[in-house]
Amino acid sequence: MKNINYIINGILAVAVVILFVMQFSGKKEANVAKVAPASSGEAISGTLPVAYVNVDSLLENYNYAKDLNEIILKKAENSRASVNQKAAALQKDMEEFQRKIANNAFLTQERAEQEQQRLLTKRQELQDLDTRLSQELMAEQQKLNEQLRDSIVNQLKIFNQTRGFQVVFSNTAGDNILLANDAYDITAELLEYLNKNYATK
Repeated sequence: MKNINYIINGILAVAVVILFVMQFSGKKEANVAKVAPASSGEAISGTLPVAYVNVDSLLENYNYAKDLNEIILKKAENSRASVNQKAAALQKDMEEFQRKIANNAFLTQERAEQEQQRLLTKRQELQDLDTRLSQELMAEQQKLNEQLRDSIVNQLKIFNQTRGFQVVFSNTAGDNILLANDAYDITAELLEYLNKNYATK
């Protein structure tokens, strides 16, 4: 989930830089709305064409993000169950091998060494399986994160056509925006829009 935050933050940072370059390389006498200082509970008159989205809240409540998270959790559980099942079988074989060694059940030393080598090979295969499944899970997570990011960014563009924001910042647990008036927070409005569109798909 942190990957999504980093990706969205990166995209938004690039957008901010582009907008600033466009703003300052264009007309010098552009009109900027002035913000009147507001006391607590007082509305801002003439807000700037900027907004921010609380990404943590968005990801926690966006139904598409929840569904993607559920997919990853199920895949992780399936992978873990598969590895645990094979690990339990290997553990049983190793205990059986130890019991046979203790009871001198192997007819020859060569036969005992063959069985030991078979168990070591099985253990290596299990480690390889665990690594492969972890890598596949990470790749799947990255793919789903990109899908989620694309979904949010594409819908934000459409959402913004009627709002006219010049910049939309992302905010995660207060990391990026230390202080902002609630009038600039469009999280709930965007979330409602995203979930409504996701429900109709």
